[in-house]
Amino acid sequence: MKNIFKDLKRRDHKRYLGGLDVFRYIGPGLLVTVGFIDPGNWASNFAAGSEFGYSLLWVVTLSTIMLIILQHNVAHLGIVTGLCLSEAATQYTPKWVSRPILGTAVLASISTSLAEILGGAIALEIPIVWGAVLTTVFVSIMLFTNSYKKIERSIIAFVSVIGLSFIYELFLVDIDWPMAVEGWVTPAIPKGSMLIIMSVLGAVVMPHNLFLHSEVIQSHEYNKQDTASIKKVLKYELFDTLFSMIIGWAINSAMILLAAATFFKSGIQVEELQQAKSLLEPLLGSNAAIVFALALLMAGISSTITSGMAAGSIFAGIFGESYHIKDSHSQVGVILSLGIALLLIFFIGDPFKGLIISQMVLSIQLPFTVFLQVGLTSSRKVMGDYVNSKWSTFVLYTIAVIVTVLNIMLLFS
Repeated sequence: MKNIFKDLKRRDHKRYLGGLDVFRYIGPGLLVTVGFIDPGNWASNFAAGSEFGYSLLWVVTLSTIMLIILQHNVAHLGIVTGLCLSEAATQYTPKWVSRPILGTAVLASISTSLAEILGGAIALEIPIVWGAVLTTVFVSIMLFTNSYKKIERSIIAFVSVIGLSFIYELFLVDIDWPMAVEGWVTPAIPKGSMLIIMSVLGAVVMPHNLFLHSEVIQSHEYNKQDTASIKKVLKYELFDTLFSMIIGWAINSAMILLAAATFFKSGIQVEELQQAKSLLEPLLGSNAAIVFALALLMAGISSTITSGMAAGSIFAGIFGESYHIKDSHSQVGVILSLGIALLLIFFIGDPFKGLIISQMVLSIQLPFTVFLQVGLTSSRKVMGDYVNSKWSTFVLYTIAVIVTVLNIMLLFS
């Protein structure tokens, strides 16, 4: 009888561990999440909330739904093929197609790094140039000396600090929740809002994150040979993506809510992140301003790390190689992204405007990356039995078309 009870306990313990097994797969999605709660997002979200109140919350909802679909699809590519998006493009598409797209993706990564470094520099509250140099040096040391696992753990900690900071800030303000709910689900394009809409979209659905996710998904050795293992990994990956993207949606929404409930309500339009911090102090107290600065610093450092990794992955993929910081092509990609971004900061007169424009650049490049990705994952030659279904292909191409149309509207506006 004792043996029977021991056997039952052993089975229950295994079942319990099996239920917790899903948490071993959490990580790659959170790395991607950092990319869309970066300082560029802060600038776009505070501009949206301070100028248009709750009315642009729908952009965060729409872009997060699009992001979940796109990120799961590109992770699908990495798991099934063992290639990142850049490698797959190099291997399966002609050079005249892959090289221009990957080249502009590197430029988008530089634009991303520009925003991330600026955010870290602003949070340090020293001259922007010196803050940018310190942020770049610190991030470079982390990238070139730490293992991937250490970086992943650090970034998860950074995301936690950012999330807790905004939860704290929201408790200090009076949110008009009926207006917020309406804003989340009701599309509206107020006059003069197109630049902000595009910057919010570009700040959430970011091209470099598509390349990064397809790369880091493999660092967990997810690529399996048998059908059962692949299906299991795809299921857990979807949980990781959903969990991580919803956290990102909540944090981005919190930024707009905070700006709407403080600055928009008071008739104040935020034109720089330093202004947002200083204005929060009389409105919410000194603790809020300190928490804001700490969260911004964490966002700047962690997102600069991921943008550097993405650039290394894209550049290495052009040469048919996967990302590894000891590899020369990966190193060149990281140095190009961080180095050129730092150089550009020396010539930027208005950091806040630079953050907004950097996000718009991302949204302009995004359609090219999305069409490339969908073309690859819809190819049986690339994906085999795991090729996109007709319905998935339709949804993915619809997203690509929506992004393209929004870009055209931006150009005409």
